[in-house]
Order: sequence, then C-alpha cells, then structure tokens
Amino acid sequence: MPDPVTTTPLADHGPEHAPDRAPEGGPGRQSALHRIAAATLRMTGSRAFKVAFVLVAAGLGGYAVISQWAQVKTDLGKLGVVAIGEALVSVLVAWFAMMMVWRILLAASGSRLPVRGASRVFFVGQLGKYLPGSVWPVLAQMELGRAYRVPRQRSATVAVLAMVVSLASALLVALATLPFLGSGTTAGYRWAFLLVPVLLLCLHPRVLNPAIGRLLRAARRPEPEQPLSGRAIAAAMGLGCLTWVLAGLHIWLLVVRLGATAGHSLPVAIGAFAFAWSVGFVIVFAPAGAGVRELILIAALTPVLHSAGAATVVALVSRLVTILADLIAAALSAWLGRLGASSGPVQSDDSPAA
Repeated sequence: MPDPVTTTPLADHGPEHAPDRAPEGGPGRQSALHRIAAATLRMTGSRAFKVAFVLVAAGLGGYAVISQWAQVKTDLGKLGVVAIGEALVSVLVAWFAMMMVWRILLAASGSRLPVRGASRVFFVGQLGKYLPGSVWPVLAQMELGRAYRVPRQRSATVAVLAMVVSLASALLVALATLPFLGSGTTAGYRWAFLLVPVLLLCLHPRVLNPAIGRLLRAARRPEPEQPLSGRAIAAAMGLGCLTWVLAGLHIWLLVVRLGATAGHSLPVAIGAFAFAWSVGFVIVFAPAGAGVRELILIAALTPVLHSAGAATVVALVSRLVTILADLIAAALSAWLGRLGASSGPVQSDDSPAA
C-alpha cells in the first residue's frame, strides 16, 4: 500500500510561490497595461472626446483672435477678396492633384475611372472626414465607387493606400524644407518624421502587396487581381509631393500679401502647411486636424510675418479656404458626374461589384 501523499503549506515554500502575486512584469502587469491602453484608445476615439477637443481648440483660437483683435482686424482688411480668391484657386488645384494620386492607385489596382467619375467618387467621399470618426471617407468611397463597378474591397484598399501616400509625401516635403522652418514650428512634433522610413518601407511593392493580400485574406475578401507596381507607387508619390507644394502656395500668397518677403517665405509656407497637415492627420482625435494645424502654422509663420496676430489670421483664413475648396470640389464633381451619367454609359472595368 503506497504511503499517503503529504502536502506542505504554501507559506513554507517562500513568498515567491504565493498564489496572489504575479511575477515582476508578468501577465498581471501586462494585462493592466493592456487595459489602460485600451481605455485610452476608447476615450480618444470617442465622439465626446473629439467634440470636446474641437470645442477647446475653438475656444483657444477664439481667445487668440480676441486678444489680438486690433491686429487681426487690420490684417484681414489687408488680405482682401482677391488674395483669398487666389489662395482658394491654389487649394483647388492642389486637391485636384490629390484626386489624381487616388486615381493612379485605383487604376493600378484594376479600376480605370474617367476623370469626371473619379472626381465624383473622391471629392464627395472626402466630405466624410468632417464627421466624427475616421472611417467615413473610406465608407463613402466604397459606396460611391459601386456606380462605376469598383469592388468594395478595392475602394477600401485604395482609399487607405492614398492616405498613406499623402502622409508620406507631405512628410517628405516638410523634411525637405526643414532647414527653413524655425525650431518653434516642429517643437514637440518632430516624432512625426520617424514615420517617414516606416511609410516608405510599407509602400515598397515587395512589402505592400503581400501585406494587402494578408489583410484581405484575414477579412475573408478576394485578393487583388493584380499587384501594385513600383512605377505606380513612384508616380503617386511624385504627384503627392507636387500636391503639397501646390497646397503650400496658398499660404505663401496670403503671407506675401501681409508683407512677408516672397523668396524667404516660399519654402516656409510650403513646409509649414505640409507639416501641419501631417501632424493633424496623425493626431486622429482632431477631426480634419482642427486646432493642431493652426497651432503649427502660427508658430511657423510668426517669424516671417513678425506678428503673431498676422500669423493667426493666415491660419484661420487657410482653414476657411480649405473647407471652401472641399465643398466646391464636391459640389462641382457631383454636378459634372450627373451630367456624365445622363449623357451616356459609365466607363468601368470588367470587375464585378462586390
């Protein structure tokens, strides 16, 4: 008959075997960090947080305007309707170039849209960025693309890819103009430049195409019919850089009107807007970069204008001009798209709508 099994009290094994203590850095600590990270993401992604952020940014912006109202009023009078109109045209041209980046990527993925149809899908879909949440522009383009027989998964893939190209090209333009930007412009935000090598690596066809395939398989969606070529990515990146040069021109037109030196302020205006847009895009809880973009622009433009009030005016007018450009582009493309639909059949590829 075997000897009976004896048990030793847990306390005799020492404190390291106590059942209620997790090892240093073990699962208990990791789960706590995971819960904190998840709670933080939920909070920053919530509608209430985004609304509160916009209200705080608007309040601070309003205070800045009121505290410098005399200078702001004078500088607004100096700008005039003509300069604001020129800035609006500059942004519209830049947004058209941005649409062409998206169209190049869509064509490389297998759906060749006419310029009129591509404009309608892109510009109307872009209005979704003003809604709480980051997914609306993608969802809008997925639905609008169905009229042109663009599969939903292709629309979603290209929409996200176009955002990555826009961010990478904007950061490259900002990096090229960094020697002209004052240290105050990038203070606290230089971490954004760390994204450049990561984004460029992700855009390499040998990395990008397998990644897209794995993501689609995980989502149980059909894999791409054709891989994206290096030529298409390079063309999109080149046009993306041109987009941000054109977009920065509207800042330059405004600051020159307020007395800045044309030659010195040109690279500052281009780099400041590209960098301000990039940081505003990355900080996802700021809808359309609200507040963040203005802070960076004011910091960058104050040295060239020698006045924080004038820089504030340019930042506010820039926000107004870009919103008007979004609305005008969406309205025109929707109208032209209807004319095209009524005059004949829609051009599309032979891929079935998903």
